[in-house]
Amino acid sequence: MRVLVTGARGFMGQNLVASLEAIRDGKDRRPQYQQLLPLEVMTSDVDTPPDQLLGMCARADAVVHLAGVNRPENDAEFETGNLGSLEAVLCALEAAGNPCPVVFSSSIQASLVGRYTGSAYGKSKLAAEKRLCRYGKKTGALTYVFRFSNTYGKWCRPNYNSVVATFCYNMAHGLPLQVNDPSVLLELTYIDDLVGAVLDALCGRVHRCDYAGVEPVSRPDGPFCYVPTTDRITVGELADMLRCFSRMRDGLEVPDCTDGSFEKKLYATYLSYLEPENLAYVPESHVDARGSFTELIRTADRGQVSVNVIKPGVTKGQHWHHTKWEKFVVVSGEGLIRERRVGRDGEGHAYPIVEWRVTGDRPTVVEMAPGYTHSITNTSATQDLVTLMWASECFDPTRPDTFHEEV
Repeated sequence: MRVLVTGARGFMGQNLVASLEAIRDGKDRRPQYQQLLPLEVMTSDVDTPPDQLLGMCARADAVVHLAGVNRPENDAEFETGNLGSLEAVLCALEAAGNPCPVVFSSSIQASLVGRYTGSAYGKSKLAAEKRLCRYGKKTGALTYVFRFSNTYGKWCRPNYNSVVATFCYNMAHGLPLQVNDPSVLLELTYIDDLVGAVLDALCGRVHRCDYAGVEPVSRPDGPFCYVPTTDRITVGELADMLRCFSRMRDGLEVPDCTDGSFEKKLYATYLSYLEPENLAYVPESHVDARGSFTELIRTADRGQVSVNVIKPGVTKGQHWHHTKWEKFVVVSGEGLIRERRVGRDGEGHAYPIVEWRVTGDRPTVVEMAPGYTHSITNTSATQDLVTLMWASECFDPTRPDTFHEEV
């Protein structure tokens, strides 16, 4: 398939083009997109010469029209940037005699209801929707109109038209968040969800709807398309969540990474606004003559991850836990892990010791079971032993659940 993306340098355009190119180049091998192959990605933007646009429109198997303006110097530019840019594409397609499908990026503001009543931007998008509808009826081309709500994600321009982008940028740069009314409810569309819906449309899997005001109502024969997944949060909640993100490094915390969660999407967005030099940080290490112990991640419900470095000939551990359990995996060096169930058997004998010879050349996960005292020894005479450790709960000095006993 040959896909033309207009507005390719914009926020949506950059993300869609990157996704299409990943499919084209075999980097995204998800089965649902393989029907697009072989794939050619063509792009245009505001400075594309008309003859080049005409040539691409003549060759396109589908057009995704993302070009437009939403913050012009005056309202008259809305019509030029939104209706006019679509008109140029449709005229080029007609001139080329190419009735290929057209995916159009409209806005929920085109509903012109509620706070969008009288919106000049919304009026220009509505006019473009009607023009595309007439074009579809005239040529028989399939048309897909998406009324996107506020979008957010990586590469979105701050201080422009997205409160999420502005808040993420400000928080990443130590600037204050201006919250005039924390109760305002935002309906947000994550860029990956948006791109997924557009890719589905290119593959013929269209999510159709009609609108009741600003609410999409799923309808197989509806005149509009929609992104099935959107997120809702108040401005105050958004600001509070971002403030928590800015403190997470100090507590070694990570956000809720449940698949599809808003917190996961927002944290990914927040990270994309950090300056490159601020992507690295140094966690606290506990260093002594035996080596070092460095916590990397602490979570409320999935325990903690740490790195343990042991000097040659040194043994660490020699303790057991009631409930906590751990996973050890040596990533460099060679060592000996030993475990023994605490207490004695029915005949009064100590339980046997179980041993594992471990090496970074063949990483092996060894679990430290509750009720088993355990140790790890660096058996090398020259090389440090580096072990990645996961514990089922974060260490709490007021309730350590750690009891010394030699294996």
